[in-house]
Amino acid sequence: MSSGNDCQPQTFTKPAFGEKEVTELVDRVFGLKVSWIRPLPSYDDQNFHVRVSRNKGVAEGADEYVLKITNSEDSQKPDLIEAQTRAMMFLSAEGFPSATPYLTKDGNILSLEPDTGPGNKKYMVRLLTYLPGTPVAKIATNTQILYEVGKLAASLDKALSEKFHHPSVKSLHRGQFIWNLANVPLLDQYIYALGQNKYREVVQRVIEQFKGEVIPKLSSFRACINHGDLNDHNILVDSSSASLENPQYRVSGILDFSDMSYGYYVFEVAIAIMYMMIESPDPLSVGGHVLAGFESILPLTEEERGALFLLVSGRFSQSLVIAAHTALLYPENEEYLMITAKTGWKHLMKMFEVGQAAVEKTWFETAEAYAKHAPAK
Repeated sequence: MSSGNDCQPQTFTKPAFGEKEVTELVDRVFGLKVSWIRPLPSYDDQNFHVRVSRNKGVAEGADEYVLKITNSEDSQKPDLIEAQTRAMMFLSAEGFPSATPYLTKDGNILSLEPDTGPGNKKYMVRLLTYLPGTPVAKIATNTQILYEVGKLAASLDKALSEKFHHPSVKSLHRGQFIWNLANVPLLDQYIYALGQNKYREVVQRVIEQFKGEVIPKLSSFRACINHGDLNDHNILVDSSSASLENPQYRVSGILDFSDMSYGYYVFEVAIAIMYMMIESPDPLSVGGHVLAGFESILPLTEEERGALFLLVSGRFSQSLVIAAHTALLYPENEEYLMITAKTGWKHLMKMFEVGQAAVEKTWFETAEAYAKHAPAK
């Protein structure tokens, strides 16, 4: 859920290509004939699910793609988009279920293309392999998939941080990027979008506690590259068992690398916990299962564990405040922008009502129970 300019989400222009333009673009840039097309939801980019006619040179079975048209602001950062795309290619080669780009006719992984409308805007275009599977948001989550999501979050960041060395990686030092968890204090400038109510009061409390209790400790956290948006719509799964009562899932796809940035390992597990809470009927219990999966790969330090409650609260606040702000600017996209808000406010309020000590006790005791039984990795 990238939001355009690193510190000013209001400056981006969301692409508005029509299906006819997209069909022509795929032919002209990638040399493929579109046989079927449908739009996919997006925060500030424009995505299309594209099926192409089989031509010579198209691999057998590889006839479905996602055309990703990046917003005007991020399209001016080719190094950043290259880093995201190279990371996807690297992860695919490492065995992660990540999309890979279909090369342009010129042999490139991306292309800067003009909009036909007013303003002479240019947008970065990529054609990525289509990943099958069901978003976690569409399934009844169980403890097994929560554990797998935690494990994925740690494995992904560990692989990127230890082995991904492409020159474009320096662009992931994004400073004031609004979605980096270190930048929760930047929400001060967008909090007006909430109006005056109890929600605003709890977000202001999160921001102040974050400034006092998390920011001073950042230097003690272990740094890494974060995917930054392992939400319930960006993780695809398929069922690996025939049991209808207790299906076993495996991750079949990892989507949307547009929020990648340098951060800390504990950020990724906090983000995963927050998004896995969204649709859960028992949201406060979720964190322990995700944490257990994460710590099966990378145990957190005492300092990192101590920040987890406020990091999860901080991500709720980012998602809710930025969505409210962006919905005021782009009301036509409000339904998609406010997906998290449907239950997000209720969960954030509940966390503070129950209190940090009680929530942490639930999370840590659950994670420790996994450690004692040493589940198979």
